[in-house]
Amino acid sequence: MSVILVTPRLEISPLDVADVPAFVAYRRVPAIARYQSWESDYSTGDAEALVAAQPASGIPQPGEWVQLGLRATSGADRPRVLVGDVAVGADASQPHSYELGVTLAPAHHGRGYAAEALRAVIDWLMAERGAHRVVMQGDARNTAVLALMRRVGLRHEGTILEGDWFKGEWTTLERFALLRREWAAL
Repeated sequence: MSVILVTPRLEISPLDVADVPAFVAYRRVPAIARYQSWESDYSTGDAEALVAAQPASGIPQPGEWVQLGLRATSGADRPRVLVGDVAVGADASQPHSYELGVTLAPAHHGRGYAAEALRAVIDWLMAERGAHRVVMQGDARNTAVLALMRRVGLRHEGTILEGDWFKGEWTTLERFALLRREWAAL
C-alpha cells in the first residue's frame, strides 16, 4: 500500500510514470532549477529513473527519498493536474528524522499549494510515522521558500554562512526545523 494524502485541494502520493512529462517540464525551468540539486537540462530519462527508484511503499526508509506528487483535485486545475512535488528523505543516521523539500510548477505559484502540501506531509510524518524531527533548508537568496517554511510553522535554527559550495559558488543556507512536541503544540 502506498501513501495517499488528501487535502481540500490536493491528492499527495508518490510520483508515477503519468507524472513524468509535467515533472520534467517544471524541473527544466531555469528559475526553478536555480536553487535545486538538478540543472535545467533535466531529462525524461532522469525522471523515469527517479520514479523507478522510489520505494514501492512510498515511505522512505533511512537513507532513502521519495518524491510525492501534488495533484490538484478541484477548481481550475482539475482533474489531477501535477502542480509540484514534496521530497521526503529519511535521515540515514538519526531515527525518526526527516528532511523535506518542495517544488512547484511556476504556473501554480502563489495559490497556497506548497503550504497546504507541506502541512499535510508534516502532519502525516508526525502522526502516522512517529517523526521526532522534520527539517528543511534553503538558499538564503530564495526568500519565497524561507517565508514558506516560517508560514508552515518551522522554527529557524540557524544560518550556515557560505557553508555550501553549490553550482560553482559559495552559498549561505538557512535551516529550519520542527520537533514533534512543537508540532503537537501548534
